[in-house]
This record gives sequence, C-alpha cells and structure tokens, in this order.
Amino acid sequence: MNQKELKELIEFLIEKDIAEFELERGDVKVRIKRGADSSGPAVQDTRFFAVQSAPPSSATVDSAPSATTPPRTTTPEPAAPEPSEDLHMVRSPIVGTFYESPSPGAPPFVKPGDMVEVGQVLCIVEAMKLMNEIESDVAGEVVKKLIANGQPIEYGQELFAIRSRK
Repeated sequence: MNQKELKELIEFLIEKDIAEFELERGDVKVRIKRGADSSGPAVQDTRFFAVQSAPPSSATVDSAPSATTPPRTTTPEPAAPEPSEDLHMVRSPIVGTFYESPSPGAPPFVKPGDMVEVGQVLCIVEAMKLMNEIESDVAGEVVKKLIANGQPIEYGQELFAIRSRK
C-alpha cells in the first residue's frame, strides 16, 4: 500500500466519520485510528511511521492491537503555516535527519524568498548514514522552511512551503 492509497483511505474514513479501521493484505496489516489517547503520555515505537491528515484527525499505521481510544477533548494546535494561499508542501519521502546545507558551516541549499526550479536540491535527509538529496517537485518561491537544521523527521512530514509559479 503506497502513500497515495493511505491518504485516500484516511480521507474516506474522515468523510464517513469512521474512528477506527483495520485492513490486512497478505503480510501487510494497516490499522488507522483517529483521535488521541488522553490516558497518559504515549511511548513512541520507532518501528512504525505516522501519517498525518488535516487536524483534528490523525492516523497511525500500527500492527499491535490496542483498546479503543476516546475522542480528543482538547483543541488541536493550528497547522503551520495556515495556507491563506495555494502553497505546495514539499514532504519528506523518508525518515531521517534534516540538513539544510551540504556540510556544517556551508550556506543552506535554499532559504525563504529563494526561487527554485523543478529538480533543484532543497535539503538533505540522512537515513542510515546515507545522505539523500531532496529535490523540489515544483518551480516557484520558497515561502517557509518548516524544519530546524539537524532535526529528526518522519515520513511524509512537511519540510518546505513553496508558492508555485503559474
């Protein structure tokens, strides 16, 4: 199951107001649960990745059974930045560590206000000692960098907001 299929499934579950869903396809098991457990701090299991949808819903791919959680009672924080215009979000294709420049002390690949072309390197994500260049998939202006240098990032996490050139 790829990211697009997961996103479509999550949007369908939100649309139909389904709180929990489980699917098995061969040796792949996907469990999607909306809301958060307010019983205490959660222990993060790094073997699985999270797929974020629009607040207040979230989904987690999980293979461990768990009890049904009550709906969230707190108000979620607004997503940053609030797209008052049509911004393209560049997302991480892998889990790793975000680096804004090719080496320590070097200038960043891009900064807010820079114009970028399709295929231009925006940053590096280090995963298992491999440096993976993340390229822009649209041409336009970098509006905002959403991650701090050296910060760990998740699969699908938003890295940059780019105003597409029309």
